[in-house]
Amino acid sequence: MDTELIIFNEYCQKSHTDPTFIISLEEGGLIEIRTIDGEQYLLASQLRELERYSHLYYDLSINIEGIDAIHHMLERIEKLQQEVCHLRRKLRRYQRENDLYIEE
Repeated sequence: MDTELIIFNEYCQKSHTDPTFIISLEEGGLIEIRTIDGEQYLLASQLRELERYSHLYYDLSINIEGIDAIHHMLERIEKLQQEVCHLRRKLRRYQRENDLYIEE
């Protein structure tokens, strides 16, 4: 298996995170919990997001629905930023092409 897994219960104990919070995130489609041979695991690649969600939930008192809304807004912002970068690259190419025509 090429995906690094973290034992769910160990993560909850070491991070002092309520397991029901993480299960709620999974039920909301925000993270994935894998079950292998009866043991639950978290994907190591999701830890950054899980820590962000924990901060929102525990430190800022934002409920799961609010976290879901924030997640979708951040995804949308990221897509828009990528689109802006793409359009800027396209504009620079267009400007360079026009500069070549002006010089000739």
